[in-house]
Amino acid sequence: MGASKRLAELWVARTAAEVGPDRSFVSVRFGNVLGSRGSAVPVFQQQIRDGGPVTVTHPDMTRYFMTIPEAAKLVLQAGALGGSGRVFVLDMGEPVKIVDLVRTLIRLSGLRPDVDVPIVISGVRPGEKMHEVLCNEQEPARPSGHAGMTVVRPQVPHRAPLLAWTQRLADAAEAGDADGVRQGIKAALLDLEAKPDGATADVQVGVRSNTASSAGAPTRAGT
Repeated sequence: MGASKRLAELWVARTAAEVGPDRSFVSVRFGNVLGSRGSAVPVFQQQIRDGGPVTVTHPDMTRYFMTIPEAAKLVLQAGALGGSGRVFVLDMGEPVKIVDLVRTLIRLSGLRPDVDVPIVISGVRPGEKMHEVLCNEQEPARPSGHAGMTVVRPQVPHRAPLLAWTQRLADAAEAGDADGVRQGIKAALLDLEAKPDGATADVQVGVRSNTASSAGAPTRAGT
């Protein structure tokens, strides 16, 4: 999961812990959505149409993929199942090598990989992970009452440092300080996840199917 998405998830969990059962706040985790805005697939397809080269950062890099209908179904299921504070994660199946996906796209275009369309390894970018992790070691899983789902109980951060870090990031963004935003998000997660308040929220991890499942803190703080 990307750092900015994780920070947003912490905010949802914190809010859910405060508002009580009258309103439901849930998060949904899923991998790369094929054909969506920001997806690498349209970029690869354009590079193929241009005759290449198609750029891949590393030959062993993997990612999870799902279709737009699958992603939409997961979001709808999360809303239906409810349970404020929960995070729903679809079982994405086996991760796919990016280079294998590119080779498949080239063949589907009626061309030959490395013959008609060259593939260039461009190198891993700063902060880019080789493999996607949907749940980490600090999120122990346990069985749930939902078929094909396990429950993970992530820790919820204190509100005051979460507000403080958010304000720092907002200040950096308003100042046009891109490096400050990137460094701030990283520092915020290191701080917030190291000093949780012990409160927990259920995380539902679902199995994909065609049936229903689905640096220290800054001193400035809001109140």
